[in-house]
Amino acid sequence: MITGEQKSKVDAVWDAFWSGGIANPLQVMEQITFLLFIRRLDDEQTRALNRANLTKKPVQGNPFPVDREELRWSVFKNYSADEMFETVDKEVFPFIQTMREEGSTYAHFMKDARLQIPNAAMLVKVVDLLDKIEMRDLDTKGDIYEYMLAKIASSGQNGQFRTPRHIIKLMVEMMAPEPGDTIVDPASGTCGFLVAATEYMREHHAAEISSGAGAKHFHNDMFHGFDFDNTMLRIGSMNMLLHGVEHPDIRYRDSLAEANTGDAGAYSMILANPPFAGSLDYENTAKDLQQIVKTKKTELLFLALFLRLLKPGGRAAVIVPDGVLFGSSKAHKTLRKMLVDDHKLDAVVKLPSGVFKPYAGVSTAILFFTKTNSGGTENVWFYDVQADGYSLDDKRTPLLDSDKLGPLAELSEDEHVKNNLPDVLRRWANRDGSELERARTEQSFCVPRNAIEEQGYDLSLNRYKEIVHEVVERRAPEEILDELEKIELEIQSGLSELRKMLDGDK
Repeated sequence: MITGEQKSKVDAVWDAFWSGGIANPLQVMEQITFLLFIRRLDDEQTRALNRANLTKKPVQGNPFPVDREELRWSVFKNYSADEMFETVDKEVFPFIQTMREEGSTYAHFMKDARLQIPNAAMLVKVVDLLDKIEMRDLDTKGDIYEYMLAKIASSGQNGQFRTPRHIIKLMVEMMAPEPGDTIVDPASGTCGFLVAATEYMREHHAAEISSGAGAKHFHNDMFHGFDFDNTMLRIGSMNMLLHGVEHPDIRYRDSLAEANTGDAGAYSMILANPPFAGSLDYENTAKDLQQIVKTKKTELLFLALFLRLLKPGGRAAVIVPDGVLFGSSKAHKTLRKMLVDDHKLDAVVKLPSGVFKPYAGVSTAILFFTKTNSGGTENVWFYDVQADGYSLDDKRTPLLDSDKLGPLAELSEDEHVKNNLPDVLRRWANRDGSELERARTEQSFCVPRNAIEEQGYDLSLNRYKEIVHEVVERRAPEEILDELEKIELEIQSGLSELRKMLDGDK
């Protein structure tokens, strides 16, 4: 976990950009990403030289030519301000632009890298501050970068690029990736879902991915992320790199476009929070998706895309706006019927409407489904999440201590009221057992497929949840009037006695 001291150092870097006139949080993150990449190349060079010295073999895997020492972070950080600026701007950045031929995912996204720090004094300050941040082990690197990404979310309009980390973790824990999985996020952004999947793998399958074929698959073939924002791709690539994945497939791609239809059935798992709205080039949208759903709504087209990308038996956990669950258009109904009848709809987890505040107040849900091409839906598990551990206003203040947040916390019954996520995870594991017996008045329950069909494939939780109204027994009006009359007589009698006492005193 990132310490307070480390946070202060990261904050100092951030402040240096802002005070230097670079106020766009994405631009700040992009420039930090470039510099961290350059710093990592120096670390690789050091490892390559040490390995050569130990083995007495020629240097291999060194990113910089041995005669270009000035390109190394450890060298130029000691230069004078003007010399450092000239070297980084005119030598280092042009060099990393040419690394694309090496086939590295990260080098690919550095091909148009530009130094946008305006002057030598600011560059010296930023390099010095970044150099003081310890990034020795994998956890530290990942936590520091995640903290930087969180600063994007706290900076205003760009927060929509981040799904709350505790929601991502819940989805990954529920999906439980395995060493043989091939995971894709077709709207990957900063690669938050993929990063969470790497963390899950290291926690639960460390032995399988540490060597041999398992390690090769983990570092080269397991993780795939697509986006059409180059800034997001750079940030996402660095995020994966600093979480220890050597060659993830992070690519520039409009996932809905006609040109990108060559990987149908290629993936065993999808984790995603696709765009809910936005401009859509309808003419260039893949024709096979339009055949499924004739619509311009991106959330529906992405659902059709997910079914295309999954191999039979592949599973998905995706966030959708509530409108997907009950929309009355033909496209809405077609997709819901397809999920229930042609595949296996596993669960609908309704999220509180404040989860994405302060950037959006839209109500959302998580859909869990399995591609089968042959049906399989018997019961759909519903859960009504009413609290996720944070206030549901714009401030999103934690309601519990940090060890009581997230889906893995151990909570008392009183604490559950403030954080439902551990209960979601626990009950999800019993969805084919004890959850089948729960009444629809409970926070979670199962609904048989035929009941969903009878409701026109409406998947909104409120369509099936039953509300128990407490019976209040009320007394008959005559009884109340009789009692009031009795009280009135007692009052009059009391007043009469009081008057007699007062007359006697006179």
